[in-house]
Amino acid sequence: MERRVAVTGLGVVSPVGLDVSSAWEAVKGGKNGIARVTKFDVTDFKSTLAAEVKNFDPTVYMAKGELRKNDLYTQYAVAAATQAVEDSGILGKIDSARLGVYVGSGIGGISTMMSNHAALLEGGYRKVSPFFVPMMISNMAAGTIAIKFKACGPTVPIVTACATSSNSIGEAYRAVKHGYADAVIAGGSEAAVNPLAFGGFINCMALTQSADPDAASLPFDKRRAGFVMGEGSAILVLEDWEHAVKRGAKIYAEMTGYGNTCDAHHITAPDPEATQSARAIRIAMTESGISGGNGVYFNAHGTGTPLNDKTETSALKKAFGEDEARKIKVSSTKSMTGHMLGAAGAIEAMFSVLALRDGIVPPTINYKEPDPECDLYVTPNKAEKANLTYALSASLGFGGHNACVAFKKAE
Repeated sequence: MERRVAVTGLGVVSPVGLDVSSAWEAVKGGKNGIARVTKFDVTDFKSTLAAEVKNFDPTVYMAKGELRKNDLYTQYAVAAATQAVEDSGILGKIDSARLGVYVGSGIGGISTMMSNHAALLEGGYRKVSPFFVPMMISNMAAGTIAIKFKACGPTVPIVTACATSSNSIGEAYRAVKHGYADAVIAGGSEAAVNPLAFGGFINCMALTQSADPDAASLPFDKRRAGFVMGEGSAILVLEDWEHAVKRGAKIYAEMTGYGNTCDAHHITAPDPEATQSARAIRIAMTESGISGGNGVYFNAHGTGTPLNDKTETSALKKAFGEDEARKIKVSSTKSMTGHMLGAAGAIEAMFSVLALRDGIVPPTINYKEPDPECDLYVTPNKAEKANLTYALSASLGFGGHNACVAFKKAE
C-alpha cells in the first residue's frame, strides 16, 4: 500500500539567513542576499557578485577538530540537517534502520580540490591532505549526516547538477511512500564560490556581468543576462504520515508528487520546446491531483538566464494549459538567494512548504521590465497573501535533468 508523506522538519544555511525563520522572513520581505564577492579577489573577473553565506559558525554544529576533515559544503549540510532533525523531533522515535539520508551536491568539494591541487604543485604528493578524497567526493555530506544521526536506512546522494536537491527530495519521497524507509533526511548542499568555479561559469556564458546587486539576478525580467552564484544548504525531513501522527509530530505540509525527466537535448541548454520539462511538471501534478492553476504556487527554477526563463514559461503553459497557467502564483526566490546550484531545489522546496503553511507567496524582487516571452504572473517585488492548496517547485539541471516536486497544505 502506498503511504502518505509528511514534511516534519526543515533546516537551512543560506545567503539570506542561517536558520529557517530568518531565511523565510528575509524572502517574505524581499531581502537581497547578493553582494560583491568577499571569498576571493574578483578584480580581474568579468563577474563580481555572489550570494554568499554570511557569519556562518560551523562549530555550532561540529567539533572544531572535525572542520579540517570536512569541506565547507559538508559543513553547511551538517548544519542544515542538524536544524531539520532537531525541528522534526524524530531522534529516539524511529528505528535507525528505517531512517535514510538523500543529500546530494552538484559539485561537491571543489574548494578542497583547488587547495590540494595547489599543495601538490608546490610541494609534491606528500603535501596532499590525507582527508582530500573524503572531503572532495560528492557523497560525503550524506555519509557524514548518516554517521551523525545513526541513519542506517537507504542513503543515496544524488548528483544532477542544479536539479540535485529536487531529485534528492523526490527520490526520498518515493522511498517513504513505497515503504523503503519511515523517514528520510533529504536535500542538498553547495559551496562553490571560488575562482575555479567562477572561471568555468563565466567562460560558458552563464553568470551575469552586472556589478549592481539589484540588477543582477533578474528572473523573468527582459534585462536578465545570467545567474548569480549562491551557496548553502537546505534539508527537509520527509516522514511516513501515520508514523508522524502517531508520535505527535508537527507537520508542515504533505508531499504529494514528483516528476523526473530528461531533455536528452544538450549538455547545458534547455530544450526550447520544453516538452520534457513540461512532462516533469505534469507528472507531479497528476500524482498530486492538481488539475488547474487556482490555489497553486509555483516556485520556478527561474535562474535569470535568457533561455531558462522563457523555456520554463513555455513548460508551465504546456503542463497546465495557457489559461490555467495564468492563474498560478509564480515566483523565483533566486532573485534573492542567487542560484545555490545543488542546494537550490531544496531551499526552494522549503520556501514552497512555508508558503503553503502561511498562505504567503514570496516575491520575485527587482522585477522592472516584463518580457513578452515570460508573460506569467511572477509576484513582482512584494510578497502576497494567497489562499494556497498546492505548491510546486521545479529545477532544471545541466545535462537536461528536469525535476518537479509537489506539496499540499497539511490537513
